[in-house]
Amino acid sequence: MTVTEEVTPVSHYERIGGASSVKAAVEVFYDKVLADPELAGYFADVNMAEQRRHLALMLTVVLGGPNEYAGRGLAEAHQSLHIPVAHYVKVGEHLTATLTELGVPADIIADVQTVLGQVQDQVVSSGNGTGA
Repeated sequence: MTVTEEVTPVSHYERIGGASSVKAAVEVFYDKVLADPELAGYFADVNMAEQRRHLALMLTVVLGGPNEYAGRGLAEAHQSLHIPVAHYVKVGEHLTATLTELGVPADIIADVQTVLGQVQDQVVSSGNGTGA
């Protein structure tokens, strides 16, 4: 009689290669964002080493890896920036392009895009930018 191991589903985090892959994605992503003239200004006074570390921890959680994030919530961190939807969409496009370039499977990218949609209201400004 053989003992069969229960197969634990592999997380997206494990599928893409774990911490080193997340770190690589964050580096490429912020290179794109900081090169984007519409977005770079948000990071002018930001400690980018710390910012990259925060995003790596958050992306790890989104991908099903270990939750070691202890920073501010999304709404608290972004409220004072008054981010319009158009800029949020551009950031999402940069993240999607980064993951695609790095060969991340399409189903994982789709799940990340779903999360981006779910948290948009916590990041974008509540105003619509028209003064209305």
